[in-house]
Amino acid sequence: MKIGKAILSVLAILCRILICLFLILMIYRLAFKAYDFGYRVFAEPAVAEGTGIDVVVQIPLGSDASEIGKILKNAGLINDDKLFVAQELLSEYHGKLEPGTYSLNTSMTSEEMMAAMSPATEESTEEAP
Repeated sequence: MKIGKAILSVLAILCRILICLFLILMIYRLAFKAYDFGYRVFAEPAVAEGTGIDVVVQIPLGSDASEIGKILKNAGLINDDKLFVAQELLSEYHGKLEPGTYSLNTSMTSEEMMAAMSPATEESTEEAP
């Protein structure tokens, strides 16, 4: 009887150890993915190096950042449309992307593409005499 209880205790301990190891592995993988995504938000390189290829894209009226990201991904200008949404949300161009036809290049970063799709806002700060 004592041997049976000892075996059950050992099995219970082994099961708890395996569960803990599994949880640690999942937390590690999740943390690595979160770090990688966060790093890419601010340091994602362009799709192509050098001169790249010009691509004309049409952004329809009423498109949000998610739809624009999908258009750019389908055109081969970016690698990850969800990353584009996060970049747009954290950029100075948040909510400023306008519809229209744009000639973008595969050597452009997402930030440069957002600048091209935003209105030129040159405000002069003149003081009245």
